[in-house]
Amino acid sequence: MGREWFPLTLTDPREFWRGVTYAAPKLDAFLDRELARYSLPASKLALVGFSQGAMMALHIGLRREAAPAAIVGYSGLLVLEDGKASESGPESLKRAARSKPLILLVHGDRDDVVPVEMFFFSQKALSAAEIPFQWHLSAGLAHGIDEEGLRQGGLFLAQAFGLPSPKEI
Repeated sequence: MGREWFPLTLTDPREFWRGVTYAAPKLDAFLDRELARYSLPASKLALVGFSQGAMMALHIGLRREAAPAAIVGYSGLLVLEDGKASESGPESLKRAARSKPLILLVHGDRDDVVPVEMFFFSQKALSAAEIPFQWHLSAGLAHGIDEEGLRQGGLFLAQAFGLPSPKEI
């Protein structure tokens, strides 16, 4: 049922870090190949992910040499090596981040898979690393994406790519 970037049992807090660092080189290489294949600069790339896909988008997007235009993370988490939203851990996000793309975090306040506390953890970590972001919290939403989250993501991406908002079309 569904797909995952890496196995997840949620029994070890370091599991997320092992997962994203295991999958990151494969995703990074794929993105490089696809950008080259279509002769596109990184400024034409948006990373949009749900759950583990959001974890991967944030991990990769902040560490790429050339920043993507935007990252939209639905029901995910910014994964840190030490699992703490601070700069005192073994790897400081502030030092690790090579770029600061536009970021939108969207989460449901009733998420039972990636609890809403992880949304607030991610906000705290990005703030501590001085990485700007926008956010939207969907009331009553479990682990999923609702119509308002899709609308927010679409408007955010239109803005990131300098396109007119759908109301202007």
